[in-house]
Amino acid sequence: MPKTRKICKIPISERELDLPKTQFIQMVKIAEEGKGIISLGPGEPDFDTPKHIRDYAKKVIDLKKTHYTPIAGLSDVKETFAKKLKRENKISVNPENQVIVTVGAKEGILLSILALVDPGESVLVPNPGYLAYIPIIDTVSGKPISIQLKPENCWEYDLDIVKKQTTDKTTLMILNSPSNPTGSVLSKKRLEEISDFAIENCLVVLSDEAYEKFVYDDSKHVSIGSLNGMENHVISLYSFSKSYAMPGFRVGFAAGPPDIIEAMTRLKIGTTISTPTISQFAAKRAVESSQKPVSKMVKEYKRRRDLIFKRACEIGFHCTKPKGAFYLFPSIKDFGLSSVEFSKYLLEKAKVLVIPGTEFGKYGEGFVRMSYATAYEKIEEAMDRIEKAVKNL
Repeated sequence: MPKTRKICKIPISERELDLPKTQFIQMVKIAEEGKGIISLGPGEPDFDTPKHIRDYAKKVIDLKKTHYTPIAGLSDVKETFAKKLKRENKISVNPENQVIVTVGAKEGILLSILALVDPGESVLVPNPGYLAYIPIIDTVSGKPISIQLKPENCWEYDLDIVKKQTTDKTTLMILNSPSNPTGSVLSKKRLEEISDFAIENCLVVLSDEAYEKFVYDDSKHVSIGSLNGMENHVISLYSFSKSYAMPGFRVGFAAGPPDIIEAMTRLKIGTTISTPTISQFAAKRAVESSQKPVSKMVKEYKRRRDLIFKRACEIGFHCTKPKGAFYLFPSIKDFGLSSVEFSKYLLEKAKVLVIPGTEFGKYGEGFVRMSYATAYEKIEEAMDRIEKAVKNL
């Protein structure tokens, strides 16, 4: 007779089970499978990667450049990125030991936090803020400390709140400008105040600048790493997913003090070993070649922003006009539903996907995120549907 196999229950780690619960995966799946649904959920450009970058990636494959690279990235690629930083961001770094090429900006966030945060140490996090910050901090047994951002303060850090939340256990502060999900752009004055505070309290600033190219009107992107005295206090993160519509290439880079970049490089051995070779060459090409495709995207995003902001205000949402990125983060408090309830209501009644504000932290309650990385005509139709749906609330 065959032996009866023992059925074991495989335990999932407490680390994973304790992560914040999310509606994001389920809602996006519904939107992908549902017919006639317009998605205002995308966190990636709806533009194709520019043709000259795609063509160059094909050429790299034909040249058989498909082997591992040095862990921190190819030297000539890092040199190109260092020149970009000097030219565009006013940040001076040695490409050999102050730049690491990462698998998207996301790996840069992970490696930075792994390098700087021990269990029990705290990290100041913008809230509402990018949905990956808190889970990554939780995963390494750090302590995320939410700094509430408010629309009446233009979604900028309130230094009084920051000071109250900072202790001798605080090692890191995360900034994201232009911001996902609020669309805010931190002013130079506020960045100078933050830099003074960071130096005074021996903090490192993790500056997530994934949306650096997407700023509108009179707004200007300023890298905090360019400010006086911040050379040893900032890790600056960049992504090619947004600026060059290259999300599938999974490539970004980080720049910072040599000792931190060295630690991140050692840690990368245990994550991805090296960033895809083809993607590194494609990113180098993106930086060195014509920037007209970027300018074209920015112009179109501004056109869409103006549309979605105008329509949202007419419908009755209370909105702060985005200065950057490609998101609107309107208040839905007047409609009498929670963020999750309102998002599900629009999905059911209007067949429009928006993201609940609580996906971006507890202080996102009462808001939803609407992405305008969606075709202009689809935004028009989506806002018409939303207007009809909310009349019944």
